[in-house]
Amino acid sequence: MGKRLIENEALIEGLNWRYATKQYDPNRKVSDADWATIEEAISLAPSSFGIQPYKFIVITDPAVREKLKPAAYGQTPITEASHLVAFAYKKTLSDSDIEHFVERIAEVRGTPRATLFDYENTMKGSAKRAVDGGYVETWNSRQAYIPLGFLLYTAALLGIDATPMEGFDPAQFNEILGLTDFSVTALAAVGYRDAPNDWLEPLAKVRKPDNEIIQRV
Repeated sequence: MGKRLIENEALIEGLNWRYATKQYDPNRKVSDADWATIEEAISLAPSSFGIQPYKFIVITDPAVREKLKPAAYGQTPITEASHLVAFAYKKTLSDSDIEHFVERIAEVRGTPRATLFDYENTMKGSAKRAVDGGYVETWNSRQAYIPLGFLLYTAALLGIDATPMEGFDPAQFNEILGLTDFSVTALAAVGYRDAPNDWLEPLAKVRKPDNEIIQRV
């Protein structure tokens, strides 16, 4: 596109406004239009080779969320936020996963399948090294955090609160959600803050000075 879609000040204002909301207003729901935008944003997040070795489980059923709450140590955003998203990574990568992705490339781009042979073999080689080397779960789980970042950023610019969460028992979440080939690695509660009852809302955002975390060479 090559054109500016947002001014610097508006971007930073949105990121300064957001925080890891602790108390949500259970009566306020994210609109269907805004939620569709958030889902599209996380789908557009980059991943290694574009394989997307993860999936997003959008949990709105109150009964399911009540079951999940004890597995998240009773944290209230699990049940009170408008939406709850579980980011689950694929536990392995097989040749069939790569082949399925290559077929999708051919379909979307109108590219003859045969012209993707070298790229397909490159991806299969990388996947095999990850599996044989015992780091495929680490590789895939790290990639699942990229769309989590996209969710937080998109929500902030839409004026919607979002809380990234790792405080939960993955095994229990996997069991309740019926996951076998995937495993939940992170959560995001999404909705609107209950500002009067959230102890964190009035506090200033604290970050290290730039010179402690940014190195320029």
